[in-house]
Amino acid sequence: MILATLAPSKSTLHNRTQMKAIAQSEYGSPDVLKLTTVDRPALSDQGMLIKVYGTSIHAGIWHMMRGTPFLIRLIFGGLFKPKYPILGNDIAGRVEAVGKDVTQFQSGDEVFGELSESGFGAFAEYVCVPETALALKPKSLTFEDAATVPTSALAALQALRDLGQLQPGQGVLVNGASGGVGSFAVQIAKALGAEVTAACRAEKTDRVRSLGADHVIDSTQADIPQQSYDLIVDAAAYRPVTDFLPALTPEGTYVMVGGSTPRFFQAMLFGRWLTRNTAQTVKCLESKPNQADLNTLKEMIETDQLKPVIDRTYSLEEVPEAIRYLEGRQVKGKVAIRI
Repeated sequence: MILATLAPSKSTLHNRTQMKAIAQSEYGSPDVLKLTTVDRPALSDQGMLIKVYGTSIHAGIWHMMRGTPFLIRLIFGGLFKPKYPILGNDIAGRVEAVGKDVTQFQSGDEVFGELSESGFGAFAEYVCVPETALALKPKSLTFEDAATVPTSALAALQALRDLGQLQPGQGVLVNGASGGVGSFAVQIAKALGAEVTAACRAEKTDRVRSLGADHVIDSTQADIPQQSYDLIVDAAAYRPVTDFLPALTPEGTYVMVGGSTPRFFQAMLFGRWLTRNTAQTVKCLESKPNQADLNTLKEMIETDQLKPVIDRTYSLEEVPEAIRYLEGRQVKGKVAIRI
């Protein structure tokens, strides 16, 4: 079934070899993910063929894998079966070949990027993507480390800088500070000159403190400390938005980045109503991958302002096991995939 779904047309079979990939033909648990052999993607005039050496996983991947909540199917297509059989949107690898219209890169360049607007496909040995989805890989990072950066760090950067309008000297609370987005958010907030309070489980405080947080609090405590934060970035929204609003300054901003589906809809549908009598703002992040922000992250990494925190590394064949681990919500930082 998978091979039939992914089979190329006869017109694209010339000069092609095959590759290994993790693919699915139906929605479900990690059991639907199968290691299979498919044809290597064709090189387009505007694209680049990338040999993938590293990728990573995040919560969005298992939502797409399961097709839940149902809105996921409407957003990405594939009402009854996945539109994108090969998932994965974070990559780091080497350029194997470039199309005739490509101007920014050449064969041999080491790159990293985010493929959610380019058809996904990172759970494979090769992928063909437009040059605008990629940037040169930070030289200080391995392929595996670099592949953990794009999705989560882009979300953190855009939540803090764009939605939160964070300014030097302001106070920010990062909830879920030990996770993928949260671990980047703590570091980026510090780089932007903020006073950072990180909320995480008690057993993870040492690691979060090592990222540069000024204060670390236990996220399982009953009440959020009333410290009048200018910005709250919630990367683990499993408690009501209303729990956080008293901790904001009168004109503060709450940004939801990740968490439970009910909390997301609460913030998205009722955020304005929840703050109707105040100047506070409730926002939901819709991260937008772009080359300029990838280059910003690259510069922050190369100037030692940002580093990925790797919890575990799995092989391509172990992607189902890696997703099961992620679903357990015990991850400290990021989960990398070595290809």
